[in-house]
Amino acid sequence: MAITPSRRPTYYEELKAKGYSRRDFMKFCAMMGAYLGLEASGIAQVANALETTPRIPVIWLHFQECTCCSESFIRSSHPIVADILLDKISLDYTETLMAASGHRAEAAMHKTMQDYNGEYILCVEGSVPTADDGVYCCIGGRTAEQVLEETAAGAKAIIAWGSCACNGCVQAAKPNPTSATPVHKLVKGKPIVKVPGCPPIGEVMAGVIVHILSFGRLPALDRIGRPKAFYSKRVHDTCYRRPFYDAGLFVESFDDANAKKGYCLYKVGCKGPMTYNACGVTKWNNGTSFPIQSGHGCFGCSEENFWDNGPLYRQMANFPGFGIESNADTIGMVAAGVTAAGIAAHAIATNFRKAKVIDEHIEEGKEAEKEL
Repeated sequence: MAITPSRRPTYYEELKAKGYSRRDFMKFCAMMGAYLGLEASGIAQVANALETTPRIPVIWLHFQECTCCSESFIRSSHPIVADILLDKISLDYTETLMAASGHRAEAAMHKTMQDYNGEYILCVEGSVPTADDGVYCCIGGRTAEQVLEETAAGAKAIIAWGSCACNGCVQAAKPNPTSATPVHKLVKGKPIVKVPGCPPIGEVMAGVIVHILSFGRLPALDRIGRPKAFYSKRVHDTCYRRPFYDAGLFVESFDDANAKKGYCLYKVGCKGPMTYNACGVTKWNNGTSFPIQSGHGCFGCSEENFWDNGPLYRQMANFPGFGIESNADTIGMVAAGVTAAGIAAHAIATNFRKAKVIDEHIEEGKEAEKEL
């Protein structure tokens, strides 16, 4: 099928034009399917969608943020993420990556809004200041709030990238001088997907877009609007240091011997037990590592108000999960008690088994004497 000016090319057509092979394409589809937790038939659906679906127009806004979400996305471990999903996704407007500026940039955004009303995806990176009539973030002579209101009106769906857009992040920390506000508190009546993190993992961001492209709908979301495929488990549940937590073995300070042994970081402030994210599974930098693996506790950056949830390097007082509530010291003592009880029970059981075996041998000996 020829590509004409009136027809938007599909993702696969763009891939071929960029020099990617069919094998590269299928490997990408399989990777995305794995991240989304799809079975084989689902991967085939991803491939078919990318082969036949025209590129979706995207407007990507930047408000109060540091651009770390965009940085994370374009540094995904798979080159197709940056090459196709970002560069060739038909990213009609983004202050950070587009070549145009000034009036030309604004013209590109308004053309997309007009030509694809009700069809384009609006991506928002950063919180929106509402104090003092929004003067703390202005673009093209308008406040961030005004830009958001205008672009959201014709959007098919909105993706809030990162903790700034999802929960305000550090800008919304007390005393929040700019009245930094997350997207979902300003936009109503539009489907919104929250992809929190500071920043979110690049493959998670790509997975959300691929799901929308492949199935024509938003992914299944949890109670606060995050994709369940990536935010359904606590970092604590998938952490390789979890066995040390269960055994009551903790790092007491970042330079002690326990830190060198790789013990649990809970006592030095790790928020993994209260944080839902895919860090421990997907990891960063081509699946190489994540903060806890590098020796630093989880900040809990994908949770609301994480900057105000107590000192970052202080042990949480308690959290649900063991009985009603337990803290690290109690868990350690319980674990030790359970271990001791287990050893004692094992010893008793072993002695019973030994006694039974001895009795059996004695009986066999008596029977043998009778036969003689």
